[in-house]
Amino acid sequence: MRVKICGINSAGARDAAVDAGAAYLGFVFFAKSPRNVTVDQAAALAAEVPPGIAKVALTVNADDATLDAIMDRVPLDMLQLHGSEDPRRVAILRARYGLPVMKAVGVREEADLAAIATYAPVCDQVLVDAKAPKGADLPGGNGLAFDWRLVAGRRWALPWMLAGGLTPANAAEAVRLTGARQLDVSSGVESAPGVKDPALIRTFIAAATGAAAGAAEAKG
Repeated sequence: MRVKICGINSAGARDAAVDAGAAYLGFVFFAKSPRNVTVDQAAALAAEVPPGIAKVALTVNADDATLDAIMDRVPLDMLQLHGSEDPRRVAILRARYGLPVMKAVGVREEADLAAIATYAPVCDQVLVDAKAPKGADLPGGNGLAFDWRLVAGRRWALPWMLAGGLTPANAAEAVRLTGARQLDVSSGVESAPGVKDPALIRTFIAAATGAAAGAAEAKG
């Protein structure tokens, strides 16, 4: 089980996620988000992340100049595209920066899953997230879940990560129901919008890893 703590915007949040065993740390570059960080903030935070933990830049329909500024300053391991970037744009950015790319796909109904096959040839991972409500300011991080039964037992040609409405209280259920080996959480481990809670981070990762271990034992 690999857990991504997204929306890291302070040294305290970073250190809590690292200490709890997070596999990925996400830095949000989107002005409308309460988790938004500047390039300078992200550079300082990322510089102190231990080796072996992936540093991920989350962007939303960012232009080349914005992305260049981020890539030039922040030591990153992955680019997460959380907007309406089409497969061609994903392929271009993957080649431009030479980093693995994770593309977010919003899901509300079964038909939405078809987009995963469209993006699979041009990215390295897919983030299967709850589709944002119409008119929402944020494409993710809204604390909303989709019907996890839509992805139960599904397998795709590339690694995928489950997101959307995850909390310490439902992380284990999400793992058992979907078989996900990677979870992404943001608002579900916060005491207020944009404020990560170390205790919630620890509880979430423990619940996810415990459920994954239990599932592995059950399979024998």
